[in-house]
Amino acid sequence: MRLLHVCLGLVLPFFAISQSDYKPTTPLQSPIDKKVDSLLTLMTLEEKVGQMNQYNGFWEVTGPAPTEGNAAKKYEHLRQGLVGSMLNVRGVKNVYEVQKIAVEETRLGIPLIIGFDVIHGYKTISPIPLAESASWDLEAIKKSSSVAADESAAAGINWTFAPMVDISRDARWGRVMEGAGEDAFLGSKIAQARVQGFQGDKLSANTTIAACAKHFAAYGFPEAGRDYNTVDIGTSTLYNQVFPPFKAAADSDVKTFMNAFNILNGIPATGNAFLQRDILKGKWGFEGFVISDWGSLKEMISHGFAKDLKQVAEIAVKAGSDMDMESYAYVNELVKLVKDGVVNEALVDDAVKRILKVKFELGLFDDPYRYCSYEREQTIGKPEHHEAVLDMAKKSIVLLKNENKQLPLKKEGLKIALIGSLANDKDSPIGSWRAAAEPNSAVSVLEGLKKHSANTIIYSEGVKVLTSNPGFTGKANISYDKSGFADAIATAKKADVVVMVLGEHGFQSGEGRSRANINLPGVQQELLEAVYEINKNIVLILNNGRPLAIPWAAQHIPSIVEAWHLGSQSGNAIAQVVFGDYNPSGKLTMSFPRSVGQVPIMYNRYNTGRPANAEDNVFWSHYSDEENSPQFVFGHGLSYSEFSYEDLNVTVNADSTLSVSVKVTNTSSIDGKEVVQLYIHDKVASVVRPIKELKGFELVAFEAGETKTIRFTLTEQELGFFNNLGQWRFEPGDFKIFIGGSSNTVLETEVTIK
Repeated sequence: MRLLHVCLGLVLPFFAISQSDYKPTTPLQSPIDKKVDSLLTLMTLEEKVGQMNQYNGFWEVTGPAPTEGNAAKKYEHLRQGLVGSMLNVRGVKNVYEVQKIAVEETRLGIPLIIGFDVIHGYKTISPIPLAESASWDLEAIKKSSSVAADESAAAGINWTFAPMVDISRDARWGRVMEGAGEDAFLGSKIAQARVQGFQGDKLSANTTIAACAKHFAAYGFPEAGRDYNTVDIGTSTLYNQVFPPFKAAADSDVKTFMNAFNILNGIPATGNAFLQRDILKGKWGFEGFVISDWGSLKEMISHGFAKDLKQVAEIAVKAGSDMDMESYAYVNELVKLVKDGVVNEALVDDAVKRILKVKFELGLFDDPYRYCSYEREQTIGKPEHHEAVLDMAKKSIVLLKNENKQLPLKKEGLKIALIGSLANDKDSPIGSWRAAAEPNSAVSVLEGLKKHSANTIIYSEGVKVLTSNPGFTGKANISYDKSGFADAIATAKKADVVVMVLGEHGFQSGEGRSRANINLPGVQQELLEAVYEINKNIVLILNNGRPLAIPWAAQHIPSIVEAWHLGSQSGNAIAQVVFGDYNPSGKLTMSFPRSVGQVPIMYNRYNTGRPANAEDNVFWSHYSDEENSPQFVFGHGLSYSEFSYEDLNVTVNADSTLSVSVKVTNTSSIDGKEVVQLYIHDKVASVVRPIKELKGFELVAFEAGETKTIRFTLTEQELGFFNNLGQWRFEPGDFKIFIGGSSNTVLETEVTIK
């Protein structure tokens, strides 16, 4: 079928409405909200509630229509205008078919908004978001999101359920791979970059899509690190750690929010009016709409907060949840609740206005098929997209350890033993939340090492990783076969250097994939130690979606490269770093613990009343069997360059702002980049402040031997905090200022603001 590529304007804005029925209140240049109000007056209550209903794709849309069961019921709802959005329908042909039903068969012809979980790429896959955050490169992160938006829009999609902006300090939680780490300041900057990347400068362009800040709120603080679990945190953490990235997304005009699965202060987030009405739509003035997570409205029954689906619908709409994803609460119960006087129709009107406004902003009323172009679909996976994700992948790599400058390796003349099943894996690097990526489409480490050097590469699997490759919804049935140990050891004996690629399979992190033990899975640790006994000249490359506890490796292995799940260009990025074609500059955004028993662990902890062993006795805050400090701290990351810091100067200005400067020198003979990090500590406050808080950073390029003066300005915005009532406070007094290349800063000074 030939697709429509014409701009329909407002001549026939809702296909099935005649000119006599639809009377725009103002000319074409009128504000969108007036157009929304005009349409709302034409809608029945049932049609309004339909806009609040989202269905998953439920039939093969290019085939026969379903005639029985739940799919048939959903199909009739679609034809009756009782569906406002669909998710997991992708590809121009499929999107066109469902959009055609909504536009040409329903009474009002209101177009659908098409959603999909585009988390770190559509078909061309970037590194997982946690890896991208380690770049500290906001422009690169923005570019990565814009590539994902471009490809998604070319496939008919106009809405992504990203970015996830949840702060988390618990590596057991599988969804840390989807966020920006443990720090709210950095997380806020990255939230803004991702929203801007997805939505661009013009939302109605056919290369941009609506973004969704999720999960509101506190989903990243589950007890025991177990997904979907209970959350119980104080208001200081809520206001100062959880909320800031969401507020940053709202300030960046993110079009949608998604609420969370968890309870907060005993109230499920889906039914939490404090979160959705008081904070988000009230105090923050958010004008977009809020969607539930998959089935999360009806989960209020399991929480023990609602007795049935009818009460679920009442609680949710009153609390401010505008669209129901796959709970069937609104479409089945809300009309009757309004007619019975239990729910005020004004609440429905408010939700529908918000939804329609986003559809107008996307340009769907001008041309419902604007995202349905076969020509644009052919551009998915174009070379410049792969160039962008390769750049992002290289910037995401963190050099954790490099004794005796073992790295970079020479590009010729070496016999390299490459060991590990993950080294020859083209699927695992795609990671979790892989959207439309083709299985086994990533560049493997083996391919990358062969491409980027003239060395002799001898590959041995070592540990065979057996996986069912279950996709997103299936359980990752992963087991490990030791039969390759002997071959790996024999290969290591013959090598000048051993490169071992170990860690998690791509489906061992992500939603629903929490881990009680966060060491190297299976028998990989045993293999590592066995190879070390034969050849200690090891470069360990980690593939993982979360911080791992690797105390033995940190002590014994000379070089460790954190390479995450880097996406489509994984092997090329890793090889370019290993052989020195790219000088790594990534820095950790989550602390790596020495032991899972330290988790949750973070750099911005509180001092406690007994922070040190001042009296040389047992009664202070510590473990009897482990150090307090993490293995690798927040902000840590080495380079092939070396940097020195000196001359930290802080000036207190008349307006109580602080001007901070520091001299940083690349003391090596290699050009490189350094993330210069500024932290503060408010020594005495009405609410106890963390021992360090990141309040500024700059990613700076240095030529070999170059010195630069880096300057920061700290205002009340950086120096203040929220009290336990959510009120902003700036309290003059004594502050410590720290600067360095990680949260283990090298310079500090103290100032007084009067």
